[in-house]
Amino acid sequence: MPCLIHVEEITQPQGHSTSGSHERYKSKELLEWYKTGDCLYRFREWILNFKPGGTAIASNEELEVIEHQAKADARAAQKAAWNAFQSEIKTELNDVAFMIEALATARHGSEEVHPAITQLASDLRAEMTPGRKEVVSAARKALLHGRSADPIAQQPLADWLAAAMAANADRYGSHLYSQSAKSSLNVREVPVEYSGDEQVDGRIIIRDNFAALFEKEPLLLTFGEDTGKIGDVNQGMEGMQARFGELRVSDVGIREATILGQGMGMALRGLRPVAEIQYLDYLLYCLQGMSDDLATVQWRTKGGQKCPLIIRTRGHRLEGVWHSGSPMGMIINSVRGVVVCVPRNMQQAAGMYNTLLQSDDPALVIECLNGYRSKERLPSNLGAFTVPIGIPEVVREGNDLTLVSYGSTFNLCLKAADELAALGISVEMIDVRTLLPFDREHRIVESLKKTSRLLVVDEDVPGGASAFILREILEVQNGYRWLDAAPSTLTAKAHRPAYGSDGDYFSKPSVEDVVEKVVGMVRE
Repeated sequence: MPCLIHVEEITQPQGHSTSGSHERYKSKELLEWYKTGDCLYRFREWILNFKPGGTAIASNEELEVIEHQAKADARAAQKAAWNAFQSEIKTELNDVAFMIEALATARHGSEEVHPAITQLASDLRAEMTPGRKEVVSAARKALLHGRSADPIAQQPLADWLAAAMAANADRYGSHLYSQSAKSSLNVREVPVEYSGDEQVDGRIIIRDNFAALFEKEPLLLTFGEDTGKIGDVNQGMEGMQARFGELRVSDVGIREATILGQGMGMALRGLRPVAEIQYLDYLLYCLQGMSDDLATVQWRTKGGQKCPLIIRTRGHRLEGVWHSGSPMGMIINSVRGVVVCVPRNMQQAAGMYNTLLQSDDPALVIECLNGYRSKERLPSNLGAFTVPIGIPEVVREGNDLTLVSYGSTFNLCLKAADELAALGISVEMIDVRTLLPFDREHRIVESLKKTSRLLVVDEDVPGGASAFILREILEVQNGYRWLDAAPSTLTAKAHRPAYGSDGDYFSKPSVEDVVEKVVGMVRE
């Protein structure tokens, strides 16, 4: 607020005491004027009337000269900017109009001139304030009308259009994700290593992995509800505040939107914050900021600004109405521009944090809420191993059907695969690991070439993340070509998960649901 800053500077001139004085009153009065939107008019009045040394700061004539010149400068700058913007477009317009006219005079079957194409060129030249939309639209329509013309006559306009579409894709659509050398997609994969077979609670892996990261990254800090003193309610940060101090591991109030805002501010200024949202269900309270601000920083500045905030949360299946939601479709369709990680266990989650802290992408990591007490093998290279972003993992090979899932539900699908194997059905299990980006090497379609059947198991509501996953596989990867049966989805019910173990069982896909679904698809 530059006006407010200038007000404070002028109302308290150097060497002039304002305590209890007329000037202090004027300062407060001016601030009130500022709040009511009458700042400029009242500020002018104050300049004319305030006479600390017996002389006004400026006369009315001087202010009128300044005002007149400011308006003239603004109009001149506006006109110059507009002319510069229009100049390039008008050059493109003239070039395209010429190519359209040439296409119009080419032979079109028995016709010497195509009148509709001629009209397109005429209308384009008549545009008073053309935008790129008008130029490109005219070119596309001309090629459509001129599709019966000699291909040689079409080629110049077709080449221009291809180049223009590529340029505008870069102009309006690039940098949704980082395109720098520090993109999360460029982080080298470092395999996890084990020195023994020790099994520990998943929370130990997360805790000790973060400890290793805090040791080697001085700009890393984390904060959230219960993150500091008690080490978060799931003890993933147990003892971290005592070890690394309250500045780096801290508690905040129950205000998710504020947690997000603090994290964004820190990330924009070069720190490496991990903002904890407790739990996934309550990500709703900061989704607006994630969608409008965090997800758009790189895109709207074409990579000029970076905000590598990592949002850590936990969710998916458990036993509570407000702690077991998985609104993944809503999330992934709101935060394009944010990497969305859905690890199936804590070892995978730890590897994702290790990857993300080497990148300049913003990210959301959703840990499995029921995984903190699940036993996992303890890695020996904590803080060092990485999980690639956008690369699914074939966890179990099979021949009869490809089953795609993620998060907590993937672990239930693994149990189902054991039961299916006993029935003589071989299922290929693929953990997508990240929903944004999704399978950038098209590993899933390679599996379909072998199995010819596809089942997507999702803990979101029908038509949620499962619809997104199916589109990626069938349309983007052209997976439909390899299917011998209709692809299918198995999702949660359309309502929020009900309370308790029974509620979970009847609200979301169970082992029995998966087994019966696969048996039906294979028999078909």
